[in-house]
Amino acid sequence: MRLLLVGATGLVGGHVLAQALADARVAAIVAPTRRALAAHDKLHNPVVDFEQLPADADWWRADALVCTLGTTIKAAGSQAAFRRVDHDYPLAVARLAHRRGTPTCVLNSATGANAGSRIFYNRVKGEVEQALAEVGFASLTLVRPGLIGGQRQESRPAERVGQIVLGALGPVLPRGWRINPAPRIAQAMLAAALSAPPGRHVVGASALV
Repeated sequence: MRLLLVGATGLVGGHVLAQALADARVAAIVAPTRRALAAHDKLHNPVVDFEQLPADADWWRADALVCTLGTTIKAAGSQAAFRRVDHDYPLAVARLAHRRGTPTCVLNSATGANAGSRIFYNRVKGEVEQALAEVGFASLTLVRPGLIGGQRQESRPAERVGQIVLGALGPVLPRGWRINPAPRIAQAMLAAALSAPPGRHVVGASALV
């Protein structure tokens, strides 16, 4: 299998990359990033500008696309910048990959994704899900974690507090409210890419504990 992975420098994307590199079923990985990754025999790592993606690159053609691009409004600096990273970039990548014949797409979305939501974050997540459904992939899987557990490179104080609280309460909380460990999310995404179930599918937070 040839895997196209975008977002490999992030928390979940880093775990997808590590798992895919270790999986014998994945023969090659293309991971376009803004900064270079550590070299590996199975990895092709084009350094790109997501504002000016190379539309004619041959490496857009893959067996499956896994997209883990994402940020926060605070990190992005504005709602417009957040939307660009969480909506525009994933959609641009998906369209280029589909145009080259990639049949499968797996997106790391979020619990509460809803294009009709009054909450900006949830609305953007829902809108990108909706847009991806219109691209025409034979297999589309939307993975919707709740609070993601793991050590990020950038500081997210509110998320860290949430991890501490939910971690302590985890045993008594419903499965859908518990922390979703980044390796488990990555595992679900890679499994969806490898199995490529026909149609549209949603993997909720309760399946990611």
